[in-house]
Amino acid sequence: MRNQPISVAKAKKAITDYKKAVGQPEGLAELSIFYCEEVFVFLGYCGMDDEGYFDALVRMFEQALKYVMALPEAKRSPFIDRLEQVALQGRNVGWGVGEDMAILLSGYDIDD
Repeated sequence: MRNQPISVAKAKKAITDYKKAVGQPEGLAELSIFYCEEVFVFLGYCGMDDEGYFDALVRMFEQALKYVMALPEAKRSPFIDRLEQVALQGRNVGWGVGEDMAILLSGYDIDD
């Protein structure tokens, strides 16, 4: 990963391209949650001190939550479990990430 540029825009573009090409709600939920999960994998390899990076993470988390809540109730549970795990990880990074994620979850009556 050394000397490789970090591009939130490229990662988000992949999700946008999927939305334009296929647009299946379940696939959008999967991709957006995967993005959030992979941020924490990335942070395990290196530190990040960029508020914009964490703001983008919270925005993607919010989008993932919206995609999940638009699914039929019977399909939501595994996605909600993953979002709760992401929110737990968010508590460890600072910048208010964990708090923001908890607020977003509580807006849908989901406790992390």
